[in-house]
Amino acid sequence: MTVLDSKIPEGPLADKWTNHKNSLKLVSPANKKKMEIIMVGTGVAGAAAAASLGQMGYKVKVFCYQDSPRRAHSVAAQGGINASKNYRNDNDSDYRLFYDMLKGGDFRAREANVYRAAEVSNSIIDQLTAQGVPFAREYGGTLATRSFGGVQVSRTFYASGQTGQQVLLGSYTALKRQIAKGNVTMYSRRQMLDIVVKDGQTQGIVCRNLVTGEMERYAAHAVVLATGGYGTIYFLSTLAVNASGAAAYTAYKRGAFFANPSFIQIHPSCIPQLNEYQSKLTLMSESLRNDGRVWVPKEKGDKRKPGDIPVEERDYYLERRYPAFGNLVPRDIASRAAKERCDAGYGVGETGYAVYLDFADAIKAQGKKTIKAKYGNLFDLYQKITGENPYQQPMKIYPAGHYTMGGIWVDYNLMTTVPGLFAIGEANFSDHGANRLGASSLMQGSGDGYFILPYTIGGYLADKIKSKPLSTDDPEFEKVENEAKNKIERLMNIKGNTSPLAFHKKLGKIMWDHAGMARNEEGLKKGLKEVTDLEEEFYKDLKLTGDTSSMNQPLEKALRVAASFEISRLMLRDALNRKESCGAHFREEYQTEDGEAMRNDDQYMYVAAWQYKGDGKEPVLHKEELKFEFVTPTKRSYK
Repeated sequence: MTVLDSKIPEGPLADKWTNHKNSLKLVSPANKKKMEIIMVGTGVAGAAAAASLGQMGYKVKVFCYQDSPRRAHSVAAQGGINASKNYRNDNDSDYRLFYDMLKGGDFRAREANVYRAAEVSNSIIDQLTAQGVPFAREYGGTLATRSFGGVQVSRTFYASGQTGQQVLLGSYTALKRQIAKGNVTMYSRRQMLDIVVKDGQTQGIVCRNLVTGEMERYAAHAVVLATGGYGTIYFLSTLAVNASGAAAYTAYKRGAFFANPSFIQIHPSCIPQLNEYQSKLTLMSESLRNDGRVWVPKEKGDKRKPGDIPVEERDYYLERRYPAFGNLVPRDIASRAAKERCDAGYGVGETGYAVYLDFADAIKAQGKKTIKAKYGNLFDLYQKITGENPYQQPMKIYPAGHYTMGGIWVDYNLMTTVPGLFAIGEANFSDHGANRLGASSLMQGSGDGYFILPYTIGGYLADKIKSKPLSTDDPEFEKVENEAKNKIERLMNIKGNTSPLAFHKKLGKIMWDHAGMARNEEGLKKGLKEVTDLEEEFYKDLKLTGDTSSMNQPLEKALRVAASFEISRLMLRDALNRKESCGAHFREEYQTEDGEAMRNDDQYMYVAAWQYKGDGKEPVLHKEELKFEFVTPTKRSYK
């Protein structure tokens, strides 16, 4: 029986990370040159880690499926990045950031990991500023901040509404510098198909060259997955179309436990679906709720234009229900509140599944010029997509699938249950519990990449300095490559009538209907059956064009969809197992009289880590008990 060892250091909370770094083994500069590391993914976490490791002297190979690291999905993060610098003198601190994250995640995360994320946050801002990230500044030149959901201080640093793009460009330039110096080798247009494990150690990866179709083998002393989340499980999500959990699922099949798969965030501020032909939804940053007020008409089915509805006939329902936080309640709460209003018949727009995000009061008080300076690119994006001018009328928004708090289980060193295999950023589960507070994704990804993994991976590699990477001619590499080829051939030989895109759409609807914002036992069981039935149909009726010896985007899609079936079942099982409501996981059977989430700390104060036991077999649940030594879990209230 595998025992989960989180390797959390002993001692006071504020000293754990410092003491742990002091106890880690080191790799000398001369030996770093002999050590090879594979980095899969080039978003904020992957690019930051690769650049840092290259700068330190390691030989790093970096892989992405895009044509350039600049196209990683981190580019889409809009609102900001958190740090506890207390520039506004509003009594912020590392502890307050830690507590806000822990409470925001409904006390379903490790204290030590969350505190470390808060602790390194200030260094991240210094790092990015030094790289030239153009954060917004006050008139006197100091860095500006704004508020985000679930907090009562102003700690979010931002670059208009394109913070993710600017932060990614900062890490990208650092990465490109190391590529130019020869410390990092870049492999773009590669799809990782499998991970090579021999003698219980991670040895490398097998990829498909997406341009030539060739299979490629790469060996290293350690492999790091920085491959993001699995939010496209819903098909329509805020994620890039080609984002998926395929890499995480590959790690799961090779022995890495998958933690809390049912914890998936629904973002409350997205442009509602406009038609049946969309492949994704567009995010409208949570930062907009600093100045925008959310409301619906007080009368059901009110079809008047928003400007014709008097203030006294509007229900500013977030301000009404959560007066202490108002429009800046956490995302899971805002999402469920919007769904509740729309389900009750108060929604707006043609479908009735939208609410208003109104800036009229802010424009009147601050002026259009000020609002444009804060959010201009977001307003332009909204107008380009909808044809409506948000300076003149409210935005219409509705929740959509966004971020996955669940992911690959890692210990305090960010290593999975497979030695030598690490996971960072959204690919792991470690920092956000059952719900992520806004502007903490860029913080976690950057922190993992710049200031945590570069230390902890050295502790593992210190014992590998006398060994060379496994030869790519080793029989284990050949075995894994042949398994990947067989999987591809199986898909190509089905020769059915239905595209992988059509299957993904069907899967997304099943998951949204049965494991979206609200879940119940009957629906989750029904979803499990429907996913299994759809997968059977997939392997009988999939249609792929082209061949395997050249670029084949339908094949790429089919490989991702095949993994999505497996992740979906794991997610549904995890949601069935967790008979409580916490954070983004809302079971209708477990709620308070006023419709809020009802935790069950006596039975579910643990990380659910699932172990793969083979195709067609039930996965095994392992439990990592969550111990709270420094805070007392309380009822999560924002009223």
